[in-house]
Amino acid sequence: MALLVVENLTMTYGKVTALDDVSLTVEEGEFITLLGPSGSGKTTLLMSIAGFTHPTAGDIGFDGRNITNLEPEDRDFGLVFQGYALFPHLTVADNVAFPLKVRKWDKARIKARVAEILDLVGMGHLANRKPRELSGGQQQRVALARALSFGPRVLLLDEPLSALDRMLRESMQQELRRLHRETGVTFLYVTHDQQEALTMSDRVAVFEKGRIVECDTAQRLFRAPKTRFVAEFLGENNFVQGTRINGTWSAFGSSFTLPAERDAPADCTDATLWLRPGDIAFGPGDGSGVIIEGVVEDVVFVGTLNNVHLRLGTGEALVASVPDDLVPDEVMGKTLTFNARPGSVGVIAENT
Repeated sequence: MALLVVENLTMTYGKVTALDDVSLTVEEGEFITLLGPSGSGKTTLLMSIAGFTHPTAGDIGFDGRNITNLEPEDRDFGLVFQGYALFPHLTVADNVAFPLKVRKWDKARIKARVAEILDLVGMGHLANRKPRELSGGQQQRVALARALSFGPRVLLLDEPLSALDRMLRESMQQELRRLHRETGVTFLYVTHDQQEALTMSDRVAVFEKGRIVECDTAQRLFRAPKTRFVAEFLGENNFVQGTRINGTWSAFGSSFTLPAERDAPADCTDATLWLRPGDIAFGPGDGSGVIIEGVVEDVVFVGTLNNVHLRLGTGEALVASVPDDLVPDEVMGKTLTFNARPGSVGVIAENT
């Protein structure tokens, strides 16, 4: 049986619908990320699960119980926010001990648990520091320790890494993955950052305009999205129009067939095709794949790669990300040839 079940949840504020008939099932021990742009409903869902807001309609179940109208303190979920919410006048140890004191644990048990959980997050040596004496990453570790201290079965995290710089954010992503593995706690994580969602999650629920438009593993969402929104939101992508006649697609200025598992339904004749820039290789290859020719309009250096901006013969724009050392000098305005495997092309059917 699923640990957490959200059924047909709707949340309205006047004429604004923040959540529109949202359903989600979470298994015990999963790491699920709620991903979407600002205002898409992901934080509203998290706050509803936490009990800080009550839905207009729908139900929330936890471990077989209906908790829709239960107060936050009675749900016993761990919570971590972007702003850390540490008590500035308390030490690290006392911050972590706070939820244990509220639950009336005895002193010996509190002392042992605080030491254990601070060691888990690598903060045992700073137990007597005040929050103002810590870096942003250290404060986030303390917030995590406090949220995990009383042994919740579910940890709710609302954009906890968004205030950190890139290198520290990536380090904390690894730390969160480790904590999830070692504790076995169910993580429900809100972010607008696609990389965070793809690198940390067992599954990702993608939000758009108050609805979950797709929910699947990160790999399947990235490699086989069902909607243009998800294909576009989960990283850079190229979109072109394609036509299929007798099983053969015409798109990218090329003709090709797609593997059955990547193709559209049999009665689809027109569709949007997508191809990620990183799946495009320089040169014609062996000639058996998707051959792409285009006039170079710009070349953008991005470290080891160049993003080559092309204008196809169809008039459509396309970007190819290829190794820097493969792109010839002075290519602006010239026609270059690229190739891609048919298996890297995706289809979003329009007329089926």
